Amino acid sequence: MDDWIKQLLEMLALPEYGLSTVFVVSFISATLLPLGSEPVVFGLVKLSPDLFWPAILVATVGNTLGGAVTWAMGLASHKVVDRYQHSKHHLRALDWLERIGPKACLLSWLPIVGDPLCAVAGWLKLPFWPCMAYMAIGKFGRYLTMTAALVGAFGG
Repeated sequence: MDDWIKQLLEMLALPEYGLSTVFVVSFISATLLPLGSEPVVFGLVKLSPDLFWPAILVATVGNTLGGAVTWAMGLASHKVVDRYQHSKHHLRALDWLERIGPKACLLSWLPIVGDPLCAVAGWLKLPFWPCMAYMAIGKFGRYLTMTAALVGAFGG
């Protein structure tokens, strides 16, 4: 059992498999699992500055696809959420999301609320492709800003 974990970690080790690691971690961190991908993106860029743009793009794609999974989870969890439909916070949040529509997915980059926002967008059956486009824009902006700031702060 320990061998497969060691092999997995070796396979995902930076910089040898850096972009695949960035993709996997970015994908997983866009689900409801608590994992941050920014340190991985920064680590790869720090080790290989020439991979700045590829790392940003791979992280954006991985995180957006993870957001798509979260959106689908929200769509599938419609029955569970029905239990809370009469809560005033729930109704206020749903009203806001329904008014804003897919553009609310621009906020998918936010810590804590971003991933559940994608799930609620799916639950509300907001249009998939516009949600994905807005998620990608928001996530790209986050990775670009955070990685550039970290490179600037810690040297590149």
